[in-house]
Amino acid sequence: MARTLLVADDALIIRQIIKDMATGAGWTVVGEASNGQEAIERYRQLRPDAVTLDLVMPEHDGLYALHRIMEFDPLAKVLVVSALEQRGVLKEAFKAGAADFVSKP
Repeated sequence: MARTLLVADDALIIRQIIKDMATGAGWTVVGEASNGQEAIERYRQLRPDAVTLDLVMPEHDGLYALHRIMEFDPLAKVLVVSALEQRGVLKEAFKAGAADFVSKP
């Protein structure tokens, strides 16, 4: 059974790149979100095995979405994918439960 993934990023091109990479690695992308609120809603609906989550998005940022997802499912696997490399924000993301961080080009 393929692992399922939710891709949350406000940039369509970044979502497409992540989806292409994930499907190439054997993942099934079950949903997309273009803002923090959609990420929360789609996670609750789809219950994917993992989420890629941008930190800078409209309608609630990624940190807010991360907190809400972790409240809903403390075992959620969330990979932060962001161009934002501020230590304080990343530290907060890890404290909130992010599994790892990947920097966007």
